This record gives sequence, C-alpha cells and structure tokens, in this order.
Amino acid sequence: MKSFILALAAVSVFAVAHAQTVVEDLDGDGAFSMSELSAAYPAMTATQFASADRNTDGTVDMGELAKAVSAGTISE
Repeated sequence: MKSFILALAAVSVFAVAHAQTVVEDLDGDGAFSMSELSAAYPAMTATQFASADRNTDGTVDMGELAKAVSAGTISE
C-alpha cells in the first residue's frame, strides 16, 4: 500500500509539473473542486471537469488530475 501511495504521489507531481500549472487545494480536502481547478485552468469547461472526475464524486483528486492532464482532457 505504501508503494502505491508513493507511486501515486510521483505521478501527481509529474502531472502538475508537466503542465507547469499550480493547482491549489484551498479547502485542504485532498481533491480539487471545479472552482479550484478553474482558478488554475480558466478555459476548463464543466464537461472537461466531469470527464476528469472518473469516480464521479464531484471532485478531481491528484490521480484523476494526472490522467486528465496527460490525456489532454485538461490543458493550459
């Protein structure tokens, strides 16, 4: 489990660094809301957010963000 968390953290850091965009988790819940991601990606649409939110919990966690950025779903 520990190695999974480390791998997820590495992927997440890569995604944010690769995009060269700083996304802030303002409420500290460990995931990003539409408003938090919109601050970093102003052109992001609700459709793109929904596509990135793979588990449909209403937020995008670091793993989901990494996948969305590398797939081009969310871009600068």
